[in-house]
Amino acid sequence: MPWLDWLSLFVRWFHVIAGVAWIGASFYFIWLDNNLRTPPQWKQDKGIKGDLWAIHGGGFYEVAKYAYGPEKMPDTLHWFKWEAYTTWLSGFALLIIVYYFGASAYLIDPSVKALSPSMAISLGLGLIFGGLALYELACRSPLANYPLAFGVGLVLLICVASYLATQWFSGRGAYIHVGALIGSIMAGNVFFNIMPNQRKMVAAVAGKQDIDPQWGASAKLRSVHNNYFTLPLLFIMISNHYPMTYQHPQSYLVLIAIMATAAWIRHFFNLRHVGRTKPGILISGAIAMAAIAVWVSWPHTAPHETSTVPAHISTTVTASNAELNAKSAGIDGSNGESHSDGSELNAQVSQIIAQHCVSCHSRKPTDDIFKVAPLGVVLDSWQDIERYAPQVVRRTTVTKDMPFLNKTNMTEAERQRIALWFAQRQ
Repeated sequence: MPWLDWLSLFVRWFHVIAGVAWIGASFYFIWLDNNLRTPPQWKQDKGIKGDLWAIHGGGFYEVAKYAYGPEKMPDTLHWFKWEAYTTWLSGFALLIIVYYFGASAYLIDPSVKALSPSMAISLGLGLIFGGLALYELACRSPLANYPLAFGVGLVLLICVASYLATQWFSGRGAYIHVGALIGSIMAGNVFFNIMPNQRKMVAAVAGKQDIDPQWGASAKLRSVHNNYFTLPLLFIMISNHYPMTYQHPQSYLVLIAIMATAAWIRHFFNLRHVGRTKPGILISGAIAMAAIAVWVSWPHTAPHETSTVPAHISTTVTASNAELNAKSAGIDGSNGESHSDGSELNAQVSQIIAQHCVSCHSRKPTDDIFKVAPLGVVLDSWQDIERYAPQVVRRTTVTKDMPFLNKTNMTEAERQRIALWFAQRQ
């Protein structure tokens, strides 16, 4: 369905733009808050708690933070909320378009757990919103008064979610659902806490009433949580391009290790913003990333399905490429009518894929470049071919960008054969 690809492209594009705006604002305001300095007395007399001077874009900027609020509320007050909301909305739309509409290909992996699309989607939604509910309840409980205990609990929540996701879904589907959970927590922090508390503060200043310090403290705590989540979330957003991570036998441990290291590296920059430079954090983070790379790339035995083509088409296919080409749609002078029954056509397609695709798209690739199946798509068995049929036909007969650079020299006749097979199976 080409329209679905275009929809996915535009939503993904918008999601990246919104995410850049949100994460950029998060980084900027954490940096800004950590770099405010005690202002001169005349500013303090006006109620200014901290200020900062900066130069950018050919001009000077003076930023001031009030301890309470301005004497009079300005006519225009900028709120930072839609960066979070649009990122979450577009991300959830993308989750539906790619992983829920295409659940059989991208979310479900029978070798992990045989699920129906409806069950897989239900588990995915339960993981996202169940985890969000647990986080929100913990934030509103007495546990929030004990930062260390709360931090340990939050780490455990993400670890459990990572493990469950990899036991339910495909590698890509598992990682993206952990990312969706983290993104939902971050957007939830804005929606459930930061924005309501800021509205209370604005109303109090406008009404010349006292501000409850807890409003600002609670919102600041949630902002800090979001700040430490940013680098792990960014990794998950790009992880589907790197199947060596989510296809690893212990993919949940890979995910946890990378997220923890990313948050640790973010901690270095947060400390640096307040004048505390600890290069040991950055060095240990780099060593940890290198160790993860060595561990993930270390040769390992991957599980392999023994079944290939179903018994009813398991006869040896002896037709040569020339015979396949001659029998392809329209080439044999039959106006595109097939002279093969379903079993023969299945066997021919199986042979084409084995010749042109399986060297890369296999649980044990033999290609000289791709040592892990690109995007996690494996075509070792007939069950795999059926599962990825829409992707196979689209990439070989519509966009024609597969095989990669056509390095195995798939012919136009073979592409037509795949298209004919797909049309007959509908």
